[in-house]
Amino acid sequence: MKSWKIAVAGATGLVGRKMIQVLEERNLPVGKLLPLASERSAGTTISFKGEQIKVEILTAAAFKGMDIALFSAGGAVSKGFAPEAVKRKVVVIDNSSAFRMDKKVPLVVPEVNRKKVFRHNGIIANPNCSTIQLVVALKPLYDKYGIKRVVVSTYQSVTGAGKKGAAQLEAELKNHTPEMTAFPHQIAFNAIPHIDVFMDDDSTKEEWKIVNETKKIMNDEDIEVTATCVRIPVLGGHSEAVNVQLRKKFDIEDLRAILKESDGVTVIDDPASNRYPMPILAEDKDDVFVGRIRRDPTIENGVNMWVVSDNLRKGAATNAVQIADVLIRGK
Repeated sequence: MKSWKIAVAGATGLVGRKMIQVLEERNLPVGKLLPLASERSAGTTISFKGEQIKVEILTAAAFKGMDIALFSAGGAVSKGFAPEAVKRKVVVIDNSSAFRMDKKVPLVVPEVNRKKVFRHNGIIANPNCSTIQLVVALKPLYDKYGIKRVVVSTYQSVTGAGKKGAAQLEAELKNHTPEMTAFPHQIAFNAIPHIDVFMDDDSTKEEWKIVNETKKIMNDEDIEVTATCVRIPVLGGHSEAVNVQLRKKFDIEDLRAILKESDGVTVIDDPASNRYPMPILAEDKDDVFVGRIRRDPTIENGVNMWVVSDNLRKGAATNAVQIADVLIRGK
């Protein structure tokens, strides 16, 4: 197999470092790794396959000769540099929200719509972390029963806000005033029903992302989706309470069996033994964990689920590397 030259823009951030870790774990045929970051981080080193690789300054010229670029440096950086990479014949897999709702850009979760990887014009978008784990759990149910409506409430970890989020929580737990304020309120011992900016209808942009990205990935504008997103004082791992109204009748054991057999899903669902998904169990794992599966008797064809995933891995880095893997293997 050909060796590939892969750049990582934002290589020193939480997701960028995790991308490099996952590239190594999955043993992709990387002939050259090029970690890129701002001038502030340039010159530091990144460990990859036993080597210490120097981080270089992110410039348009840096992409010359590369095959794939994984971006996790924020929307403004992606808008500025992703087109420059594409001009140099590089395929960009972008983790920001910059291109997700662009009709010309595929929004991909390989377990759901992997064929979209090959319908790109140079840029492939990585969905929002909360959307990824949601659609992985929804897709097998959609294929079997159809989905009419989804109500999702998220419980999102502080690392969803990057290094600043983790720093604020850790500082507050030590009774220090945090140097970097990632959230509008104290996060320690608290829950903040506010992720990203508020929009005209009083929903937040994070909630808007879940609604619209789910429709795009599932390729079904008729699915009704509503979301409430909450930040909680957990260091890593997002959790979601998901209520789904299916279009067809179902047997709960058949539904549970379908999830157990689905790619990328691990079912932990034994209430009698207090076994159910939790962020601490999902830490540093790539699957989406589903439990508390039970019928909702208040609506026709209703089911409740609890969905948990490591937001830095499947919610970001792993999904991006999986997309790269599909590109490399051509299937």
